[in-house]
Amino acid sequence: MFVRTYAGALVGIDAVAVTVEVNITGGGLGLYLVGLPDNAVKESEQRIRAAFENSGERMSGRKVVVNLAPADLRKEGSGFDLPIAVGILAAMGRIDAEAVADTMFVGELSLDGSVKPVRGVLPLAVRARSEGLRRLVLPAGNAAEAAVVEGIDVIGVTTLREVVACLNGEAEIVPAKPADGEPFDAETLRYAEDFADVKGQAHVKRALEIAAAGGHNVIMIGSPGSGKTMLARRLPTILPPLTRGEALETTKIHSVAGGMTGGLMTRRPFRAPHHLASQVAVIGGGQSPRPGEVSLAHNGVLFLDELPEFGRSVLEVLRQPLEEKRVVVSRAKYSVEYPANFTLVAAMNPCPCGYYNHPTKECTCSPGSVHRYMSRISGPLMDRIDLHVEVTPVAPQELSATAPGEPSAVIRERVVRAREVQAARFRDAAGVYANSMMNSAMLREYCRLDTASAALLERAMERLSLSARAYDRILKVARTIADLAGRAGIVQADIAEAINYRSLDRGNWGR
Repeated sequence: MFVRTYAGALVGIDAVAVTVEVNITGGGLGLYLVGLPDNAVKESEQRIRAAFENSGERMSGRKVVVNLAPADLRKEGSGFDLPIAVGILAAMGRIDAEAVADTMFVGELSLDGSVKPVRGVLPLAVRARSEGLRRLVLPAGNAAEAAVVEGIDVIGVTTLREVVACLNGEAEIVPAKPADGEPFDAETLRYAEDFADVKGQAHVKRALEIAAAGGHNVIMIGSPGSGKTMLARRLPTILPPLTRGEALETTKIHSVAGGMTGGLMTRRPFRAPHHLASQVAVIGGGQSPRPGEVSLAHNGVLFLDELPEFGRSVLEVLRQPLEEKRVVVSRAKYSVEYPANFTLVAAMNPCPCGYYNHPTKECTCSPGSVHRYMSRISGPLMDRIDLHVEVTPVAPQELSATAPGEPSAVIRERVVRAREVQAARFRDAAGVYANSMMNSAMLREYCRLDTASAALLERAMERLSLSARAYDRILKVARTIADLAGRAGIVQADIAEAINYRSLDRGNWGR
């Protein structure tokens, strides 16, 4: 008997529908899997046989051929266990074949017949709906995650017996509902951390506000204990709330990576990998490609503390996603693309001992060692960071002040207003919504300078030996400063402040 049902294969952060064709014939014995399965899919035969035995079912004694179409797409992972098992049972007549014809299945089978959660069910649910299927049967542990997709019934199951009973109409399982999540609006979104807790550091908070308003990358240089990490962790609290589209895309990435347990993500991600993280862990890839930290930070913040301690190869491969907002993992027979549109926040000490330029403590490093330490970060990477901010220790009298600082909610209001101005400015430019994403033509159109501003920028280019890329970064930052102030044009003060954020471009640093 021939039966057809459906599964899904992950390709990047999306899914492709896979048709599971099962044919049982009289000639021969055994189970034959075809359709480019990997080792995990091939091993499903043993899991399925044990699950059948422990669920009161018997494997057919005839030849069973299972084809996973399209046959030229590699099938990976244990999520094919359940659709293959259901297809075999339907071909044996144990399940009504019509009940599986409009259903997608996903799940790993344990030897005792229980159904175990898998990763990537959110893009699978999106694909099932787009294919016009009526329902998705998957592990109960994944049900809340997939239920955020409207227009398809999501059935969570715990055992193979439960699947058989449900499909045969012997038991009724109520479709899962999405888990209650936080709202997307800024008025009700609350964070445990707040800029109101920060004492002093007005110039750093100003730089982070500019970074949030224009989507600019920022690096903070300061001695240990000056507050770099504390300030970086508060950047998500002033970013605009996620839109539902951004939330769905961000959640799909975390679903594919295996880090989801509930519904849609409503907070912008904040990722802080350790400086010993490998290139694959940061960028993504591997034998079975998965998103790296740069993709897990998509639509959020990637924080790299102790930046010079990261491997040189790790830092250099950051250059492509910083420019293109995506990561392409290429293999001999296929390539996978992951989005990577994040705000980079980096932090570092000014020298090996940490006290170069400290107001009270003496630096023990030689000028050469300071220069070598700073040289661990290449010029091309530094060019791609718009804001360079020196963080100095807070004075004792500021630490003991009882008056709270400006809260994140107030700063976020200014950031949202500036983003609205940019959204209107770039409404006809596909894929551009922030000043940091402007190309050369946009810079000429939206960053026109008067005579005094142009002269100031020219003098800075000569004295600081700035690159052409740094020139563009200054214009983008100046445009954001003007947007925060509500000005239609860029004035000389905007250019002066933007130049002030290029401290690491100064040739005398560490000399």
